[in-house]
Amino acid sequence: MPATDALSWIGSAPRIISGLEEGRLIHLGLLSNMRLGVSPVLMVDLGGGSCELTVSAAGHILYTISLPLGAVRLTEEFLKHDPPMAKELRRLRSFIEKEMHRSTRRVLSFKPRLMIATSGTAAALAAVLSGAGKRSVRESAKDVPRAQAVKMAAKLAKMKIAQRTALVGIGPRRAEIVVAGAVVFAELLEKCHLRGFRYSPLGLRDGLLAQMAADYDERTRSRKQVESDRWDALLAAGKNYRVDLGYSQHVRKLALDLFRRLRLVHNLPAEYAEWLSAAAMLHEVGIYLNRYGWHRHTHYVIAHSEIFGYTAYERTLIAAIARYLGNSRPAAADKVMKLLHPADRIRAAKASFLLRLARALNQSRRAVVSGVSVRIKGDKVRLVLRTEGRTDAELELWSLEKERAYFRELFGRELEAVRP
Repeated sequence: MPATDALSWIGSAPRIISGLEEGRLIHLGLLSNMRLGVSPVLMVDLGGGSCELTVSAAGHILYTISLPLGAVRLTEEFLKHDPPMAKELRRLRSFIEKEMHRSTRRVLSFKPRLMIATSGTAAALAAVLSGAGKRSVRESAKDVPRAQAVKMAAKLAKMKIAQRTALVGIGPRRAEIVVAGAVVFAELLEKCHLRGFRYSPLGLRDGLLAQMAADYDERTRSRKQVESDRWDALLAAGKNYRVDLGYSQHVRKLALDLFRRLRLVHNLPAEYAEWLSAAAMLHEVGIYLNRYGWHRHTHYVIAHSEIFGYTAYERTLIAAIARYLGNSRPAAADKVMKLLHPADRIRAAKASFLLRLARALNQSRRAVVSGVSVRIKGDKVRLVLRTEGRTDAELELWSLEKERAYFRELFGRELEAVRP
């Protein structure tokens, strides 16, 4: 079947993911299909072009990084002879140590108790050291002590390709790159002071399947993990850009309250609640760069940041929702709107307005409005503000009054805001 026909058949288009997103998906695949038992854990996926390190504790990603230490990349760059020359191995180890230096220090700060390794190189090493074939190893997790991993890396480096191919668990293709991969594992184990690694047959593919299950059914365990990853990422981004998280979380609460109560007015798809939530949490990140034009800076930061659990397009959509909170309004000719699919342009404008209303409801930044009730009669929409006791909400009412004209333009209805 031609590739284009196959993509049409499965109803999806391919997308390129970053190394950090790959690490998140591997983390999701492992947690969705196995019980770790200990915490924190260092997860390592050594591929052909890169090596992803992820520290996880109690289901939360504490740290993740993608290093240019893939087995194919390192072999092509450093190992030109068969078997490798001593100076080639020295240069290889020096490069690995340089690339690992800063990241292994961070890993050590979390004091991981176990390394879980995925991918073909880890499977090959586990198979060789256990004397079992790859199929047997891939059926379950296998432990590889550090001392054995270090000795095997040195042993493999002295063999010719034909000798490595003859070992149980290493085929012709893996034999060409296993030396570089084995050295990476040996260095990681020593630098991170770990007793060994546990090979797991789970990995990126399982993470992708878990993500698909999470997208399809909100009741799955995978969905809860994805939501946890997203929330951790939003909090981390907020802290990084010194956002007032107490204020942002209250705006988020109000925005979601408005989303639910005004659903007959905005008619947005249910998934927009998630994107509105993220936009509410991050809508002030641009202030970190410059208060002047902070709305534009906010758009740039969100659209170009790595925020776990959101695709590149979803980040573009979230950024668009957070962009129009000042005097400007979304327009079809805007570069920001042109980045969105046509159907999402008016939807993003509506979601952005809900965020504007949520900000207006917390104009004083004192959380005096705890929520709203909505009464819809004909073309009139009344927001009844809930406040604590006799708390003054005049600033909020004034701010909402300023949004009436835009509300009429966007929804074709009249907006009124009152206290009970």
